[in-house]
Amino acid sequence: MKELAEIRTLRVNRYIIIDDEPCKILSISKSKPGKHGEAKARIEAIGIFNGQKKSIVNPVSHKVHVPIIDKRSAQVVAIMGENVQLMDLDTYETFEMAIPDEYKDKLETGKDIQYLIALGRKRITRI
Repeated sequence: MKELAEIRTLRVNRYIIIDDEPCKILSISKSKPGKHGEAKARIEAIGIFNGQKKSIVNPVSHKVHVPIIDKRSAQVVAIMGENVQLMDLDTYETFEMAIPDEYKDKLETGKDIQYLIALGRKRITRI
């Protein structure tokens, strides 16, 4: 899910959608308005799922899509090679997802983790 927001309302460490990829905002720099124009903002961001840096430049009144991020907790049920099976602690739904490189050796059966859901995709954020 996503919603529209004006660039002037965005803040660092919040989220934005750039090229259909949810991204975390790293920095926002604004320029002064010109003689016939309006102030512009340059947004530097990094993709949540792919880790690629992206940037956009638009007027501060321009509307952009902002993803609705759902942060949840889950318990590790089983580790199966490159994948992990998790159970959501609120809905008790079980699902599989790939283990990110930074958590390969840290996951253990029975441990609680935090993950996020954005645009129908899931990613582990904290153990």
